[in-house]
Amino acid sequence: METVELTGADKAARYRELLPQLAALLDGEPDLIANLANSCAALRECVTAASWIGFYVARGDQLVLGPFQGKVACVRIALGRGVCGTAAAERRTLIVPDVEKFPGHIACDAGSRSEIVVPILRSGAVVAVLDLDSYALAAFDDIDAQGLAPIVELLGTLAW
Repeated sequence: METVELTGADKAARYRELLPQLAALLDGEPDLIANLANSCAALRECVTAASWIGFYVARGDQLVLGPFQGKVACVRIALGRGVCGTAAAERRTLIVPDVEKFPGHIACDAGSRSEIVVPILRSGAVVAVLDLDSYALAAFDDIDAQGLAPIVELLGTLAW
């Protein structure tokens, strides 16, 4: 997939356009896997800087790989480990401009250079994380975090 550089305004507009499309796509579909798979595909079209987009679902003290698009991925991540496990344990979005500088980064794809992970909450508990990786350094910023926030809020309303 070709990476297209977008301005901040372009990125923000793409996220704003995606939200109602995603809401319509998920409306009335009760199957979690189908909804996460379609959400992943929609995000892949929207977030051009991403080389990998997927979900890790909370299962006890681990995150387990869910639907994704990209190269094969790590299957299980302990809470508190790597970017995904840390974001889940701390219940906050993490933007990592250079994964090589993140202590304990788990390199599922050696080509990944930057990452953003956004926890998905339901009734205050982390049910999953949305993980986006990029082959470019500093590919994600506050515009991505702000754009992804209402998307994960919508995903939190799914039947987990």
